[in-house]
Amino acid sequence: MEKQMNFIKNHRERRRQRLQRLYERHKQLRRLLKEHGGDILDSMNFQSTRKHIQHGTMTVHNHCMDVARYSLLLNKKLGLNCNKHDLIRGALLHDYFLYDWHDKAYLSQRQRLHGFHHPMTALRNAEKEYQLNDIQREIIKKHMWPLSVVPPVCREAWVVTAADKYCSFMETVGLHRGHGARAS
Repeated sequence: MEKQMNFIKNHRERRRQRLQRLYERHKQLRRLLKEHGGDILDSMNFQSTRKHIQHGTMTVHNHCMDVARYSLLLNKKLGLNCNKHDLIRGALLHDYFLYDWHDKAYLSQRQRLHGFHHPMTALRNAEKEYQLNDIQREIIKKHMWPLSVVPPVCREAWVVTAADKYCSFMETVGLHRGHGARAS
């Protein structure tokens, strides 16, 4: 009986430590997002992305936040030493197209080919509001590779592309659920 009690006690302690580590990691990711992308997170246009669904039930806002988080985690896990500032800003703005791509009635012919054209729309929108450097432009422009034909050339763009594919897949098959779009 004492062995079982010790096992349960040890199991609870390991679980508590694991949850504490997850909480600390989440807190650190939130701090990095705010530090490097606070102006984006606070902008009205970025907040408007809460109204549009990206994949499944995930909003564009939550999708971009997840892509930024997973980009940071992938960068750390693989030891790629990417520029965190560029990685976060590019990830937050990679889908900054600012329209509902599911609403066919209001889309132009060009927008109906959303997968091919939204990176350039996102880039134009981002450049109107933010001072982007070449790496951030590359991330936004090339994140849809291979649909964008020309592959990314910097590691930050590769990381965001990989994180975007992972998040999109998880959202589409329903393994990662969002909170749904909010009414305006």
